[in-house]
Amino acid sequence: MDSELKEEIPVHEEFILCGGVETQVLKCGPWTDLFNDQSVKRPKLLIFIIPGNPGFSAFYVPFAKALYSLTNRRFPVWTISHAGHALAPKDKKILTTSEDSNTQEIKDIYGLNGQIEHKLAFLRTHVPKDMKLVLIGHSIGSYFTLQMLKRVPELLVIRAFLLFPTIERMSESPNGRIATPLLCWFRYVLYVTGYLLLKPCPEKIKSLLIRRCLQLMNLENEFSPLNVLEPFCLANAAYLGGQEMMEVVKRDDETIKEHLCKLTFYYGTIDPWCPKEYYEDIKKDFPEGDIRLCEKNIPHAFITHFNQEVANMIADSLKDDLSKM
Repeated sequence: MDSELKEEIPVHEEFILCGGVETQVLKCGPWTDLFNDQSVKRPKLLIFIIPGNPGFSAFYVPFAKALYSLTNRRFPVWTISHAGHALAPKDKKILTTSEDSNTQEIKDIYGLNGQIEHKLAFLRTHVPKDMKLVLIGHSIGSYFTLQMLKRVPELLVIRAFLLFPTIERMSESPNGRIATPLLCWFRYVLYVTGYLLLKPCPEKIKSLLIRRCLQLMNLENEFSPLNVLEPFCLANAAYLGGQEMMEVVKRDDETIKEHLCKLTFYYGTIDPWCPKEYYEDIKKDFPEGDIRLCEKNIPHAFITHFNQEVANMIADSLKDDLSKM
């Protein structure tokens, strides 16, 4: 895709109060308020991206732009941060709705269950009930997606894409065996170390470091994710990661079976978070499902260099569904 074309795609940043926690939402396309837009041009479908961990939505902007363009700019593509993974800049207004103000506080919102309820709370308060949805979950976002389908089956989800899905045996995976002791046993050491190293660091230095890293990762975009070096956000990402290692164990076959017709699984061949044997197991158990193995050696963190390739796969898969909209 031409780089100039990407730059022309509008992306609107909002910080909202969701479940009582400030949350970053990046909205690709000209639609920023689906509830109050009663025009005939209001889209009938929302493409909703749920990140992995850490849930920094800014990392997914190039992917969202690619997907928006490949679907002919007909549908909004929104990405939400995880609760506690994004802090609004001091000069940024945090938007609230009356619905969110009346929402009960979500218990343990920074944990695994709380993050699922956080996404459902967003859909309840910011997306009309008659809006059709395409859910795209990456990594632990795939687990969240399955749980959302299980808890609120009345959601009008026409398709759900689970990219490099960490939906089972996380602590047994090659990366999980390394991450489990760090996140579960030495978590507080990580907290203190991060606080002592990062808290005194000036914002300008943090911004410079992040921009340089983004350049190296081919992730340059207009939303600098300063939260990457914010101790509060890193602590919440580690806390969530520890719960993932302990609780994401058994694959939810019942939910998969119930929603199989709308699910697409996309596994990697070089993924240390969900190795190839996990693909082989689920393929054997659900031979009729749309369960794919990547043939392009795309890594788990596809957003670093392979946004276009993954967006192409999703857009091609959606052609028939979107042609009816």
